[in-house]
Amino acid sequence: MKDLSRILSLIEEGFQSIRVLVIGDVMLDRYVWGSVDRISPEAPVPVLRSMHTTGVPGGAANVAMNLVGLGARATQAGFWGDDVEQRELGELLSAAGVDVSGMIDSAHPTISKTRVMARRQQLLRMDIENAAARPAVEQDALLERAVQLVADADAVILSDYAKGTLSPALCQNVIQTARRHSIPVLVDPKDKSFAKYAGATTICPNLGELSLATGIERSNLPDLIAAGERLVGETGIEFLTVTMSEKGILLLFPNASFHSQARTREVFDVSGAGDTVIATMALCLASGLDAESAVNLSNVAAGIVVGKSGTAPVSRNELVAELTTSAAMVSPEKVLDNEQLLVRIAEWRATGHRIVFTNGCFDILHIGHVTLLEQCRQFGDKLIIAINSDASVQCLKGPTRPVVKQSDRARVLAALASTDAVTIFDEETPLNLIRRIRPDVLVKGGDYTTATVVGAEDVMSWGGKVEIVPIVPGHSTSNIIARMNAPSSPEPAPTR
Repeated sequence: MKDLSRILSLIEEGFQSIRVLVIGDVMLDRYVWGSVDRISPEAPVPVLRSMHTTGVPGGAANVAMNLVGLGARATQAGFWGDDVEQRELGELLSAAGVDVSGMIDSAHPTISKTRVMARRQQLLRMDIENAAARPAVEQDALLERAVQLVADADAVILSDYAKGTLSPALCQNVIQTARRHSIPVLVDPKDKSFAKYAGATTICPNLGELSLATGIERSNLPDLIAAGERLVGETGIEFLTVTMSEKGILLLFPNASFHSQARTREVFDVSGAGDTVIATMALCLASGLDAESAVNLSNVAAGIVVGKSGTAPVSRNELVAELTTSAAMVSPEKVLDNEQLLVRIAEWRATGHRIVFTNGCFDILHIGHVTLLEQCRQFGDKLIIAINSDASVQCLKGPTRPVVKQSDRARVLAALASTDAVTIFDEETPLNLIRRIRPDVLVKGGDYTTATVVGAEDVMSWGGKVEIVPIVPGHSTSNIIARMNAPSSPEPAPTR
């Protein structure tokens, strides 16, 4: 991914300062989980043995949950009723840190969807909603509240589930207010006409929604894309963001396009993938990333949530873990200072990764080093290599060492496929670093015993393991240096 270091920095730190206003159809998604092992004798329907019930924020509220999951601040605006669903939804949003100051109390019930699930199979969905138009006084109250909140936002998302929250008047007032403040507006559409979204930064339909808006069958992809390009000009948006399921995401500009390929992943449930895309896009655009970088990151985020069951947001930790696979990174992105490393480890641990730690001077990399590191990688999920600084090596090895300076040693080690992170320490031993990192596995190469490995006692005290890997005979940096310094044998004189 282009500019991965900057993107990781934004995810780990930058998104925390971004506030996004989400306006749209807020709802509660409930799931009744159980198993089916027989058919009812009363009617030809399955009998569910109910195990438990869960509730999660859905619709526009799932967009807000994605935003806070990525470390940003979210303000939710929309309607909810005075009922048990509202209280449950309010508690869920508040617990996640979503600001609900934009919510308007309505005479209509809180929209809810209850899905009856037999393991991963959905058997039935029951919806609670009032399809009648909301009273004008409620619509006016939301419009006024939403417009007031725009000025405090870094981005605005209009999340339309066709439940009546996003009227043309509300959309246009919000879009025009945001444009006056140079605030990006992203739209997840459901209306057959995109006219009420005119002037937004981008509209993010899936292929079905784009087909509905253009009247062109989704099976006729070339004509559908051409119609999408025309929509960009007709609606006055900067670009169209078309989500295409397993085909990835397509950006359509007035005279250009960009296709971000989907990552191959087993799909369990596509519920909420569009919410994840638009939330990630909003944070990227608000942070100053270009549209192509934004859509590439959004694609990665969507790939994570489709591997989950039910409506579920993406988290910052999951996104960082996905982006920091060794194969996805180039060597400079793996070299971290001690504080950066601790943040990265916390994110890896949050997604269940097992941390392996090894250390050494690694001066003049050779086959013994490579063999050690390949074996280290087999003990866990993420391998951290801590190397002695130049000053530390000099104290240990003498004034002529190291041969290779610390920045070059770090870059070479980071280039190995087995490496996930490299850091540098100044002390003679890495004991303090080990105590801060608290690795799950500590690995040392050579003729050590557990008792002689620095940090072994600490690692075992918190339930970790210590592994000793045999060295490759005849291979060491000292031997290489000795051979380089040995006088060369004179060539034999030619015979006459």
